[in-house]
Amino acid sequence: MENNDVIELLIEPAARDLGEFTVRRALPDKRRQRVGPFIFFDHMGPAEFSPGQGVNVRAHPHIGLATITYLFDGEILHRDSLGFVQPIRPGEINWMTAGKGIVHSEKVTPEILASGQKLHGLQTWVALPLEHEETDPRFEHYESGAIPKVSLDGADITVVIGTAYGHTSPVQAASETLYVEVKLNEGARIELPVAEELAVYVVEGNVEIGGQPVADGVLAVLKDGATATVSAPGGAHIMIAGGDTLEGERIVWWNFVSSSRERLEQAKRDWNDGNFDEVPGETEFIPLPEKVVA
Repeated sequence: MENNDVIELLIEPAARDLGEFTVRRALPDKRRQRVGPFIFFDHMGPAEFSPGQGVNVRAHPHIGLATITYLFDGEILHRDSLGFVQPIRPGEINWMTAGKGIVHSEKVTPEILASGQKLHGLQTWVALPLEHEETDPRFEHYESGAIPKVSLDGADITVVIGTAYGHTSPVQAASETLYVEVKLNEGARIELPVAEELAVYVVEGNVEIGGQPVADGVLAVLKDGATATVSAPGGAHIMIAGGDTLEGERIVWWNFVSSSRERLEQAKRDWNDGNFDEVPGETEFIPLPEKVVA
């Protein structure tokens, strides 16, 4: 799509059917694999589950990345092969480092399944720096109250990861990472933080970035090092994502990210052969797909 002095690329996410609900996937895109360390960017919902229905993502593996689950509405129950069992709710952060390999499931509690719920949020992955691709897996959960929040010029800002607007998140990322939620009141405008690579995703509403309109559900990738103002004539909800450029190339195949194709092939064999650790108490899992839809 058209460029201007600030925006390099506008990405309209592709719909992906996950069974229980559909997501909109902005990254990776055939024109842009990642922005800073962000290599996968899914917008979940808004979806509404009737009683008896809910998220039921069976156990599956990851390598070479870290996952970030951030909800605006609803609840998801995380379980992993390290033994962690953690519900995540709006404003909280689940940061799971896969490194050399982890397995997890994403479901709901029996209570949520019985009652039904609305679900809305973002599931993102960040690629790990080369020296951390084979690090030991780990999991961290951060309560909403630990995440910095500030109101500025008609905007409510949450610094999810990194440093922005005079505040620093406690989330420990493996590389320089910026992830900020902003809710703009009608007519509000803010200056975007500066990063080597930066994108703005419009969760809801319509905005202007450097004077160029960006519609609801679009990821606007800025030119490297660009500075810009975001304005929202009618109010809007956005996420700012980016950080330092990661060195080297990355290959994405299914749930695996790596700088080495041989390492990806090994991960495929390991999952097929049952060499990953299991999620305690779970027997169901997602088999290795024969092929992956781009």
